[in-house]
Amino acid sequence: MMEALFAITIGGLTAGGVYLMLQGRSFALILGLSLLSYAVNLFLFAAGRLVVGLPPIVGAGPYADPLPQALVLTAIVISFGMTAVMVVMAIGRYDQTGDDQSDDAT
Repeated sequence: MMEALFAITIGGLTAGGVYLMLQGRSFALILGLSLLSYAVNLFLFAAGRLVVGLPPIVGAGPYADPLPQALVLTAIVISFGMTAVMVVMAIGRYDQTGDDQSDDAT
């Protein structure tokens, strides 16, 4: 049940992100990339096995893998920096052209 919920959530975030990225507006593009990065973070998190009540460190029996958790933390930091740079670029473009369209070649 939990795996199906994660799969549906990842699929919904991916579909929403792709839809927003295809809109042609700077703000929608930034939101779409953010949704895609959330979907990738959930996918990496799910790669470490979704189990409840098991120790996060190697012990007696099955354990949760700490590597995907470290990858997700790194991806969160990188996506935050990427989003900040894209927002600054979008604001600069809007100040120069007075338009929010990202698909015209001016």
